[in-house]
Amino acid sequence: MITSPPRTVRERERMVEEQLAARGVTDPRVLAAMGRVPRHLFVEEALRDRAYGDHPLPIGNGQTISQPLMVATMTELLRLSGSEKVLEIGTGSGYQAAVLAELCARVCTIERIPRLAARARDLLEGLGYTNVWVRVANGTLGWPDEAPFDRVMVTAGGPHVPLPLFEQLVEGGIMVIPVGEAASQVLKVIEKRAGQMHTTEHSGCVFVKLVGKYAWENGG
Repeated sequence: MITSPPRTVRERERMVEEQLAARGVTDPRVLAAMGRVPRHLFVEEALRDRAYGDHPLPIGNGQTISQPLMVATMTELLRLSGSEKVLEIGTGSGYQAAVLAELCARVCTIERIPRLAARARDLLEGLGYTNVWVRVANGTLGWPDEAPFDRVMVTAGGPHVPLPLFEQLVEGGIMVIPVGEAASQVLKVIEKRAGQMHTTEHSGCVFVKLVGKYAWENGG
């Protein structure tokens, strides 16, 4: 589905080996997906020589594409087997959605900034991903028309877990979300058991603000 110049293939292989596998990412499906998705196409052209580096990068409108290790870690925490329907909040560049699309049946991804959503949609379609749906909306409200979801991933940090997202999670489902202050958060894994939240804290992290009715009121 995806072809890349030999140089970028080597850069991806190095990223997987040195930044992911060497630092604790063990799921072979996640590592393989990270090795397939052409990350350099999801960043601004002027930054493509830095696309496979160990850092986030700006994508415009005050948003970022996450560090490769964080993308892989959050994906691994979802424990995907291949049959799931996943809700992603914060499409951004579309890179995380592409990684998810490699590993599950369907991705419904929401972006509040129309320009980013349009670019991500065009890029994902151009790369041949037919199992990704992009919507412009308030992500904290989820996607009721498509609920319930087997998994939910939130790629922006909020002060708490938005209740609509938890409600749209199936029984036994998993949500991965950064929760905390505006400047720093803790990555949390939320499992839905008997309708209740069971929370595990994973690691500290820093994400852009989750903006909406059930999070921060604005992105400033």
